[in-house]
Amino acid sequence: MKGFFGEFKEFIAKGNVMDMAVGVIVGAAFKAIVDSLVADILMPLIGIFAGAESFTALSVTVGGAVITYGNFIAAIINFLIMAFVMFLIVKGMNKMSEAAAKLKKQKEAEETAVAEPSKEEVLLTEIRDLLKERK
Repeated sequence: MKGFFGEFKEFIAKGNVMDMAVGVIVGAAFKAIVDSLVADILMPLIGIFAGAESFTALSVTVGGAVITYGNFIAAIINFLIMAFVMFLIVKGMNKMSEAAAKLKKQKEAEETAVAEPSKEEVLLTEIRDLLKERK
């Protein structure tokens, strides 16, 4: 019995866990860039058309509650940008996987293909068969 820490060590040592960790770190860094794009560039530009300093500053007061719908819309835009980038990444990975599978299949087909015998091979085969018949 390995025990809890032995199983944990085995889990961490697997390559796909390390790949996932790198992906999470890169994803977090990319999210910071997208957050800045939305908050610092897109929302102020949209705010100009909405008549506010920043779109995220738009809010409505209902009773005593302040509903900042501008922040919500900024979060939706942020999500859409992240989802679109992830779609492009997955689409690219799928295309690469398909190309690799096609290349592997083509290579296997080339390895299993029987080459046409040369004229000398055909002649030697005929001579061999004739010699077998004489015996």
